Amino acid sequence: MRPFEDYALLDEEACGLKILAAKKTLGTRCVILGHHYQRNEVFVHADLTGDSLRLSREAAISGAEYIVFCGVHFMAEVADILSGPDQAAILPDLAAGCSMADMASLPAVERAWRELSDSLDPDATITPVTYINSAADLKGFCGRHGGIVCTSSNAQKILESSFAQREKVLFFPDQHLGRNTGFKMGIGLDEMVTWDFTQPQGGLTKEAIQKARIILWKGFCSVHQMFRPDQIDDFLERYPETRVIAHPECSFEVCQKSPYIGSTESILKTIRASEPGTRWLVGTELNLVNRLQEEMRERGVDVHFMSPTVSMCSTMFRTDPQHLAFVLENLVEGHVVNRIEVPEKDKIPARQALERMLALT
Repeated sequence: MRPFEDYALLDEEACGLKILAAKKTLGTRCVILGHHYQRNEVFVHADLTGDSLRLSREAAISGAEYIVFCGVHFMAEVADILSGPDQAAILPDLAAGCSMADMASLPAVERAWRELSDSLDPDATITPVTYINSAADLKGFCGRHGGIVCTSSNAQKILESSFAQREKVLFFPDQHLGRNTGFKMGIGLDEMVTWDFTQPQGGLTKEAIQKARIILWKGFCSVHQMFRPDQIDDFLERYPETRVIAHPECSFEVCQKSPYIGSTESILKTIRASEPGTRWLVGTELNLVNRLQEEMRERGVDVHFMSPTVSMCSTMFRTDPQHLAFVLENLVEGHVVNRIEVPEKDKIPARQALERMLALT
């Protein structure tokens, strides 16, 4: 097996040549997935690009023996859960995680579930809903407790289905997606409480828990929290004709000032459909916005990044050409490195939670 140290100091050009040669040798045995937030030097080598769930689903039916996911850890876990036993999911850099996903651990969620039983019977009254940006064992938790997974594009449909099943929802790990979706559904802010996982009983009274319809985990995306409502105000002062679009992981205040709210795929679709002369202010990850800016410039559409400071996913950025060359050349030599394998005790209920979602969408 070739160690990563053989690749660590290679320049981008040398890595690119190795990646191209390995892809040619591996052919259809290997499919490289590139998430929208991935850096360009890696994104250009992807066979399929998109959001995490769509990529995992497409890879599962691709027939590829090796699924190399240029993204973060939970994405490769989903690819492993949805793929067949003859497929291997691989993450080029095992340190590529997700700070939001890390804010909700299985022990913390299980403790919250136990503490909620002091106020009500959670298995009878609460549907656990986990954002797909979460660890596999939390998807498994939802599977075991009659819960479900959601994405940023189907969150409303999933919440509607959850409320048809039980009267309350425990939504984790991203509080903002849950709050923005609930408010859009007509649920008042006073009917949504935030569970602080660092505090006993989430820092909530029994009365607050009993009154709440949605219990929001105190988690967030480090990228999307960088956007602020005053950034929108300042930009509109200069360009009042601007259309504002934000990802629902942004704060409630930012989303309230954004006439357009949508997932990464929705943002791309909406802006690509706009007419020449349109100007957009976009609240989502920098790599996606920069690529969209270049793409739309030729069509006379101006695309601007909402924050005046750099805001990119630092953990996603860990996947670089050196790591991609490392895993691909090892595959050529018959060595599977950095494989992501979800234990069966989590994989089976996690697949159930994902399949419940897919059945609704």
